[in-house]
Amino acid sequence: VQLQASGGGLVQAGGSLRLSCAASGFTFDDYAIGWFRQAPGKGREGVACIKNSDGSIYYADSVKGRFTISGDNAKNTVYLQMNSLQPEDTAIYYCAADRNYYTCPRGNFASWGQGTLVTVSS
Repeated sequence: VQLQASGGGLVQAGGSLRLSCAASGFTFDDYAIGWFRQAPGKGREGVACIKNSDGSIYYADSVKGRFTISGDNAKNTVYLQMNSLQPEDTAIYYCAADRNYYTCPRGNFASWGQGTLVTVSS
């Protein structure tokens, strides 16, 4: 399982970013892919996850209405569109994959890519 995250950067509060997670080495439809984040001094948080087989989606309460996760099965890529970004969204964002979609809130996915830093300035 290989996961390559990209798209982080510096943005002002209220701005937008789109993260991409390119997946390879496994059957895309057999897995859920999620975005997780870890801010300095804080624990890892499950932000959003998508179950590729049926499109089930989970969002953390903190991002509902602002973030949108989507998958492109033809490209084996999952995106996280982040709108109305706030300074509290500043974190390293990781994409990860697991056969068990339901562990998303706990951040217990098995396979992880490298992180991409998102910094939101006030």
